Amino acid sequence: MNEGLFGVPELSSPAGFEVTTKRALKDTQELVDKVCSSPPGAVTVETFDQLSDGLCKVADLADFVKVAHPDPSFREAAEKTCIEIGTVVEKLNTNVDLCRSLKNLLDNKDVFAQLDPETRKVAELFMFDFAISGIHLDEKLRKEAVKLHVKLLDLNNEFLMGSHLPNRIAKSAIPEYIHCHFATEGSFIQIGGLHAESSNDLVREVAYRIFLYPNADLMECLEELLKCRNKLAKLVGYESYAHRALQGTMELMPWDPPYFSGVLRAERYNIEPSLYSPYFSLGSCMEGLNSLFTKLYGVSIMSEHPSAGEVWNDDVRKLAVVHETEGLLGYIYCDFFHRANKPHQDCHFTIRGGRQCQESGQYQLPVVVLMLSLPHPTKSAPTLLTPSMMENLFHEMGHAMHSMLGRTRYQHITGTRCATDFAEVPSILMEYFATDYRVVNQFARHYQTGQPLPQSMVARLCESKKVCGAADTQLQIFYSALDQMYHGKPQNRSTTDILKDMQHKFYGLPYTPNTAWQLRFSHLIGYGAKYYSYLMSRAVASMVWKQCFVQDPLNRDMGERYRREMLAHGGGKEPMLMVEGMLQRQPTIEDFVDALVTDLNPDFETFIMDSTS
Repeated sequence: MNEGLFGVPELSSPAGFEVTTKRALKDTQELVDKVCSSPPGAVTVETFDQLSDGLCKVADLADFVKVAHPDPSFREAAEKTCIEIGTVVEKLNTNVDLCRSLKNLLDNKDVFAQLDPETRKVAELFMFDFAISGIHLDEKLRKEAVKLHVKLLDLNNEFLMGSHLPNRIAKSAIPEYIHCHFATEGSFIQIGGLHAESSNDLVREVAYRIFLYPNADLMECLEELLKCRNKLAKLVGYESYAHRALQGTMELMPWDPPYFSGVLRAERYNIEPSLYSPYFSLGSCMEGLNSLFTKLYGVSIMSEHPSAGEVWNDDVRKLAVVHETEGLLGYIYCDFFHRANKPHQDCHFTIRGGRQCQESGQYQLPVVVLMLSLPHPTKSAPTLLTPSMMENLFHEMGHAMHSMLGRTRYQHITGTRCATDFAEVPSILMEYFATDYRVVNQFARHYQTGQPLPQSMVARLCESKKVCGAADTQLQIFYSALDQMYHGKPQNRSTTDILKDMQHKFYGLPYTPNTAWQLRFSHLIGYGAKYYSYLMSRAVASMVWKQCFVQDPLNRDMGERYRREMLAHGGGKEPMLMVEGMLQRQPTIEDFVDALVTDLNPDFETFIMDSTS
């Protein structure tokens, strides 16, 4: 019997999305009626969160299926659900009666004061959503705000999909001897990336020029998207979209740096990926993660057999996350292997957030998906990971454990549903564990001989990451500045002209004519006006690692403190207060900058180790 995707019976077929959507909307209306007719109190916030949870469980699942399911009919049905639920959410965010029920609670100082801090925080976050959606406007302008939100849903989806599509060029337009480096389709060459690792400079140049060649439709989409974002921000009372997004909360040619920095790393430190891969089989890496989580948190990762129809592809694995005393914490679905029509990106999807269900008294367990694009095992070898693949696995598992170890009462603030400039901290911190020999030595064994990965190889790998590190950081600064410029005050010039200026000012490499890199900058959707968060999160993770884990990365007491101070709260506590709780001090701007800079300092022990080997 087909149990349906993620155990949702209706999702045994694409038509089930319509059923689950209708049911969610029916439940939503009942909860809206309930909260609007109830006196202010804790139940107000609980009902708001229940309302949010009902919509998110459908929308988040659909958001994943629309990009990852191999069946196009499932993808189309899921996309329709995303738009339908998204439209309802925007209407709710401008529902005056709904807002009034929450405002009555916030205005009743006696009742509000009796709420616990987490409940007060969630109430304020829901009110913040009303405010930035234009609840204070008159009815006509509120409807205009909803229309803009709905239009943005379509534009966001169009840009995200388009930013990952390959570009085509006639085979006859490029030399035949480099055809073998690209995918072919009839008389066309398909170019779906920059081929930055290729040692052939013509391959890199062709890939750069063709993959980034301006797409008129996508350019129009981006221009319209930025206009809509600005119009919406101005409509609801902000100077620009960036002001709205940040309310309440870092002679070469441009196709050369990734390749030459890779060559430098390989030549200086002998870090050819093929030398490392035999030590990083997928199985051993998963065992290493299990061992690390057991030592830090008392948590084990256990494989479970999914029910019929529960997963969307045969090679998807289901993992149960179990605490030694607390029991089952949640589920992680691992969609790890490459397949046709699957996005070539590593990411974490929340399918269902954790929350305390007042109606049943049970805790709703979180469910997430980790999506990677790893090679399949062969008859002669298991799936072997390059160092970067291994680090990406640890990075994404950091997101997953953030979701698993959080125990918030409300799903609105569960796990990774926190401030953007904090969301990457747990995942980036995991990268430090992934390159520490004391951790790596727990699992890195040659899949044929069983020999451990030599310490000198781990040291060289760590040092190689610092090669061109300053240039990599500068690139992130350029991306962050470009993002802010796009979402600041509107300028009467094209996004490409803005890119040229920002690239000259913040990066230094010349702009290549007839390219539009911004059309591949898909982070403009999820991180609009907040791309700087990557640098901020890296600085925080660096400070936490150096102060709390560098002496002993397997220390249980420190792991428990990290869970208690940073992971458990999700978005229920101000990020800086969580950082202060972990570091037991208040960091300054200088501390953040210093953390990024000192990460680039060379480790002279590695040079000594190499010279004596």
